[in-house]
Amino acid sequence: MQTEKHLTGTLVLSVFTAVLGFFQYGYSLGVINAPQKVIEAHYGRVLGIVSPDRYAANASGEDGTFLQAGTEGTLPPPADINEDLTTSPHILTMYWSLSVSVFAVGGMVSSFTVGWIGDRLGRVKAMLVVNVLSIAGNLLMGLAKFGPSHILIISGRAVTGLYCGLSSGLVPMYVSEVSPTALRGALGTLHQLAIVTGILFSQILGLDFLLGNDEMWPLLLGLSGVAALLQFFLLLLCPESPRYLYIKLGKVEEAKKNLKRLRGNCDPMKEIEEMEKEKQEAASEKKVSIRQLFTSSKYRQAVIVALMVQISQQFSGINAIFYYSTNIFERAGVDQPVYATIGVGVVNTVFTVISVFLVEKAGRRSLFLAGLMGMLVSAVAMTVGLVLLSKFAWMSYVSMVAIFLFVIFFEVGPGPIPWFIVAELFSQGPRPAAIAVAGFCNWACNFIVGMCFQYIADLCGPYVFAIFAGLLLIFFLFAHFKVPETKGKSFEEIAAVFRRKKLSAKAMTELQDLRRGEEA
Repeated sequence: MQTEKHLTGTLVLSVFTAVLGFFQYGYSLGVINAPQKVIEAHYGRVLGIVSPDRYAANASGEDGTFLQAGTEGTLPPPADINEDLTTSPHILTMYWSLSVSVFAVGGMVSSFTVGWIGDRLGRVKAMLVVNVLSIAGNLLMGLAKFGPSHILIISGRAVTGLYCGLSSGLVPMYVSEVSPTALRGALGTLHQLAIVTGILFSQILGLDFLLGNDEMWPLLLGLSGVAALLQFFLLLLCPESPRYLYIKLGKVEEAKKNLKRLRGNCDPMKEIEEMEKEKQEAASEKKVSIRQLFTSSKYRQAVIVALMVQISQQFSGINAIFYYSTNIFERAGVDQPVYATIGVGVVNTVFTVISVFLVEKAGRRSLFLAGLMGMLVSAVAMTVGLVLLSKFAWMSYVSMVAIFLFVIFFEVGPGPIPWFIVAELFSQGPRPAAIAVAGFCNWACNFIVGMCFQYIADLCGPYVFAIFAGLLLIFFLFAHFKVPETKGKSFEEIAAVFRRKKLSAKAMTELQDLRRGEEA
């Protein structure tokens, strides 16, 4: 099989090493939630204030990929907290909210530098350098008990967010460029698999009898530094992207050498020819800035698609699902809701693995549409279940099934596909700028959801899922009419699809103008 020949040991090592950045991303997203009560209690002791009565599911998660799964927390408030202290709990709430959301702020800030650092240093060297941020951020959190813990954790989360913002752009860029066309989608879904695996690890390690306790929580927060060290040393064994070498640096022989390392005995000339075409086009269009990306009509449709798939991932309602999951599991009679939520995490991971195989069989567009529609139906079922829960006890089971189905459909399409489809939509010239803009959009939506969802949930109650159902319908319609199929297509072929759509839209406008002129 040609596909099997393309899947070499070097390619597997390179992709595995790169997606360790997304493992750290997932771990950082999930790790802050499980030990929430313990860390709040520690903040209270350090600041001399009382932890507010917040020992319930946390709604301050920031990412649409199963962020809230570890929010239950099974620890009771530590006994040594002085309940008679009479200082404002708002300060503690502010510090906790900042500890959670500053991660997304770091990601927003650094996402715009992805293209610059990726082109300046190369994909592999850039990933090596930015790992210093991850190691530094994790050290700050790991040493939180040896200083002002709230300052060290907030600083560590911000620095780790800077790393994840850069990594979430560099990793898809590298993986898409080293992957053969036949495997580009399957290997692209590994980004999401790494995220959910990182989240699942953080949930399990965050259990109170492991690391989610008053003694071990600094180690829990800083543990992804181990993955950063592993990635750093493995990157020394990984070849630079042949596309970067050929198109950006003009190093033809080195590009061929690396391509042979990645492909084995396959003839590299077909890919070299494709790179040459891409290089010629990149040379003719020069370097594309972020401003040009928005002002040039050539890229407009692709940019809109790139932004909308990021928005649909974050605003799909996945955070809401995990916010309500604890309460639903408790009402259904589950004795230990934390384990039920970890069970959802396992389902999340399993179906991400399944999506790796589905994405090349069914295609990106069809899976994205199927995922959105499945989530839409699940959101409606969730709304009905929550609204009628007080009247019919068995509705809790409807809600439980809806949770699992929502997660499954999310991982089928809207979860993994946005991470790699942006790199597929653009050729070498505009790709770094496009990935930076899409990354910023993802992080910005991430931050908005983290900051605003609690207020929306308090305002709308169980009807919050009706809002998400409406958003999912909009996302489905947009994807149906605008998102192209990128499966098995070269970057040139994908660009041609947008050109045809643009010409078709222009011709339709001219025809309408002609008809209006005839009627007049």
